[in-house]
Amino acid sequence: MIRQAQEAVRRFLPRGGGKGIALLGLVLVAFWAGSGFYRVQPDEQGVVMRFGAFDRTAPPGLNYHIPWPVESVTTPRVTRINRVDIGFVGAQDAPVVTGRVQPARDVLAESLMLTGDENIIDIDVAVFWRIRDAGEFLFNTRNPESTVKSAAESVMREVIGRTPIQPALTEARAQIEQEVRRGAQAIMDQYRAGIEIVQVQLQKVDPPAEVIEAFRDVQRANADRERLRNEAESFRNDIIPRARGEAERLVQEAQGARESQIARARGEAARFISVLTAYQAAPDVTTRRLYLETMEEILRRNPMIIVDDRLQGVVPFLPLGEGAATPRPQGGMPQNRPPPLPAVPQGQGVVQGRSQGAPR
Repeated sequence: MIRQAQEAVRRFLPRGGGKGIALLGLVLVAFWAGSGFYRVQPDEQGVVMRFGAFDRTAPPGLNYHIPWPVESVTTPRVTRINRVDIGFVGAQDAPVVTGRVQPARDVLAESLMLTGDENIIDIDVAVFWRIRDAGEFLFNTRNPESTVKSAAESVMREVIGRTPIQPALTEARAQIEQEVRRGAQAIMDQYRAGIEIVQVQLQKVDPPAEVIEAFRDVQRANADRERLRNEAESFRNDIIPRARGEAERLVQEAQGARESQIARARGEAARFISVLTAYQAAPDVTTRRLYLETMEEILRRNPMIIVDDRLQGVVPFLPLGEGAATPRPQGGMPQNRPPPLPAVPQGQGVVQGRSQGAPR
């Protein structure tokens, strides 16, 4: 068989067969060596395997490897964002983007979790990941998608088990997403899976469907409680400063009245002491002075009618009726007007004030 094969080759080769065989061998070797060139696209990463074992990774661009059967190349796409759904099954034709995905069917075995205050909560999660190291991704994990799903679900149950239900439904969603992403990434790094967790999104966080109406009633009651508490706090913040201001005003007025009374009392005491000193120095003069000042004050506040003592037939008249019916000015105290002069006979000399010749 070998001889027949050699004869068949010689028939196709020109004369001088040794040189032809060498030339053909060189062509075949050149073709085989040239098959080692390959191109890695920008969104790919080259993984070079030597005799089936991982050897190295190649960057994007034109690269070279020893041709088959020594080395072979695989170029997985490392920039593609992959999605894993936990707690629901999404639509099959849904695009792989970072937006919210509407669940097609719930998987209660994955979505029902126990919270830190021993309540049950229904959570749907979408985990987005990509290949970070193609060599580790191809050779360290058998089923990368299942690994990502199991790790994310485990971390999610751990985080929810530490979180009460009320924060998990409201303000703690972003914190839960960050903790789950960090925990799942730590597991991927520990496995050396060559996977990067890009984002974790909570698609749905609700109580179980059997008790959701009762839970909403509780939520509405809590909202009413918070509203009433805020109204009470607002009223308190309004009335307390006003009461404190009023109290401060009364204290200031009382202090002002106190200071005024003290000053007036000290002035009266000083005046009395000065009068006492003057009296001790000159009793007669001081007594007469006090008498005159007192009479001057009394006469200045009361009306006077001075009649000459030489007049005869003057009848005293007391205007009791008119004095009792003294008109009051509108909005004020009664006026201190002197009563009208009594009627006297015509021709008699009656003056208001001091008449000529009357004793002083």
